[in-house]
Amino acid sequence: MFGRVRTWSRRHEKLASVLRVAPLAALCGLLAVPYAVNLPPGGGVYLGVAGYLGLSAVLLAPLLWLERPIPSFALIALVCFGQWLAGVNPLPANLSVLVALWAVAYRCSFRWALAAGLVAELGIFMALVTWQPPTFGTFFSGSIFVVTIWLFGLYASTRRRYLEGLEERAERAERERDQQARMAATAERARIARELHDVVAHNVSVMVVQADGAGYALDSDPEQARQAVRTISKTGRAALAEMRRLVGVLRDGEHPDTDYTPQPGLDQLEELVRGAGVPARLAVAGAPGELPEGQQLAVYRIVQEALTNALKHGGPDVRALVEIDYRGPELVVRVTDDGRGAGAPRGHDGHGLIGMRERVGMYGGAVSAGPRPGGGFEVLARLPMARAA
Repeated sequence: MFGRVRTWSRRHEKLASVLRVAPLAALCGLLAVPYAVNLPPGGGVYLGVAGYLGLSAVLLAPLLWLERPIPSFALIALVCFGQWLAGVNPLPANLSVLVALWAVAYRCSFRWALAAGLVAELGIFMALVTWQPPTFGTFFSGSIFVVTIWLFGLYASTRRRYLEGLEERAERAERERDQQARMAATAERARIARELHDVVAHNVSVMVVQADGAGYALDSDPEQARQAVRTISKTGRAALAEMRRLVGVLRDGEHPDTDYTPQPGLDQLEELVRGAGVPARLAVAGAPGELPEGQQLAVYRIVQEALTNALKHGGPDVRALVEIDYRGPELVVRVTDDGRGAGAPRGHDGHGLIGMRERVGMYGGAVSAGPRPGGGFEVLARLPMARAA
């Protein structure tokens, strides 16, 4: 609640200033009638109702600009000093000097806060000397009130700076997290591009070889058919060269020993589960049919990442279950374990879920991951069933 009030005050500073001054102004207005019928004690100067209201307005007006606390406090202190020189008894509006003192302690450095506190203490002493016999008890009582306001302002200032520091650190951490997420997504897209390059390049290379062979084998066909086969070969070679050029931009700076062996697919899932490093079981429902190699690779990587997380965060004696369902309109991949679940320590570079979302998003699917209600962890991915062309 206090945070919302502080945010609203920042957005509407003028209105907030008026609302802060309103209670003191209302008090001064209510006490105008007693002031009109009672002469000031001790022979002080009597201003009358008009003078009372005018001086009160002058004392309260600087409180509307407390975002500049030092000029406001100085102006109120000067008016109070002039009131003391003129022999005018203290008014309820003189409490504005305490409000300004709090604002200086809240918004300014300790040096300015200390100077304002000393000025307020001096004002109490001067008032006691002039209007009543000065005693240690009365001065101590007034000083306690002033010091309390001053300390409250210092405490509020310390808390404000502490909260601002927390907000700044939170914003910085959020920016760093977003930057790391973008870097992880970029790296994952580059890896996906390299893998898709291998898949698509293989298919296009086969098309080129077959087209060349057909062009040389169809020596009994008309020349037009031969020209068509040559056009297929030429188009395939151009497409392959263009794809290599575009993906080559992503491979700038890549290590020369990069492995270009064929990427794994559904046939290697059983071997992956057996060598996962944790006791795991594979359950398959339905038949995969002719899925594209890119989608097979996405399923393989999702299972690989989920099993890796189970190994890293599941704890000792964790067991995993990998379920693949091809029976519906969606390919469903579910990897569950009986590990620590929500009690597992959070990793510092957990971008595995980002990578899985990138892969599944390429095929219009969705993925979710989180602790299970009964314990353990679950990764669930759904991909629309696609067929190889």
